[in-house]
Amino acid sequence: MLPVLVVAGPTASGKSALALRLAETLGGAIVNADSMQVYRELRVLSARPGPEDEARAPHRLYGVLSARETCSAGRWRRMALEAIAEADRMGRVPILVGGTGLYLRALMAGLAEIPEIPEGIRRDVRAHHVAMGQERFRAELEALDPATAARLDPREPQRHIRAMEVLRATGKPISTWLSETQAGEGWTRPTFVQLVMPAREALIASCDARFEAMMRDGALEEAKAVAALALDPVLPATRALGLRELMAHLAGDIALEDAVAAAKAATRRYAKRQVTWFRHQIHATNIVAPQHLDRQFLESFAAENLPIIRSFLLTHRA
Repeated sequence: MLPVLVVAGPTASGKSALALRLAETLGGAIVNADSMQVYRELRVLSARPGPEDEARAPHRLYGVLSARETCSAGRWRRMALEAIAEADRMGRVPILVGGTGLYLRALMAGLAEIPEIPEGIRRDVRAHHVAMGQERFRAELEALDPATAARLDPREPQRHIRAMEVLRATGKPISTWLSETQAGEGWTRPTFVQLVMPAREALIASCDARFEAMMRDGALEEAKAVAALALDPVLPATRALGLRELMAHLAGDIALEDAVAAAKAATRRYAKRQVTWFRHQIHATNIVAPQHLDRQFLESFAAENLPIIRSFLLTHRA
């Protein structure tokens, strides 16, 4: 087996382009570790690799689920392990690329074995959330499980609902379950974690430029198609960056110019949260901090960092 290469970093940091360059150079197979790129209806808004890129190297776990489904960290972990095993059979370096820290942590640190939630409890909790509204529902969770509520973004109802489901079904807070990761479930495969942490100005400019490119590539039409699905607003796919803002425009609530500005701002805020997470929550083997995200960055990375990665792969191959 070859070691695993992880290319991680905030959104719009050039991870996909770098992973593709590495896959072509090292003989790799790319495995998606982005929570939105798993949904087939979100090709544009999730910045999923296009057909031309997918033809240049094997790509796995892109657009494999319906937006009506929920891809939990546990579900992604199982799919990722299968994709890594497939890369092993092909004799290719598994290259995981994405900015969903929870997924990467689930793979490398393991997951607590939380029991399956009965469907009746799922229905009851979701109905309770609708009746209470997100603000009151969050206050209730804070009273029952303050540790979990403190780490959840108030704007992410799905995670609040999940926490309440676990509490109702097991009688134990999800924060307790997460602290009881099963021994031996952690990651033992030699792994090179390449972290891309662009300079602040470069990242801000890239976030804005990428959303503008999305608009040119049909983001508004994609949002319209997703709106037609009438998805439950707690489904993970509804949290795709820019989707809610564009849907608000389509509903006549805000002007397109304001929707685009709001989507850009949301993207920048999300990137900032990712930078903070990666800075404190992941142990990187190598970190690059490009001042500009362009072809020059790829060329300089190839010249300065590829020898480090090659040495790691040769030293740790089984």
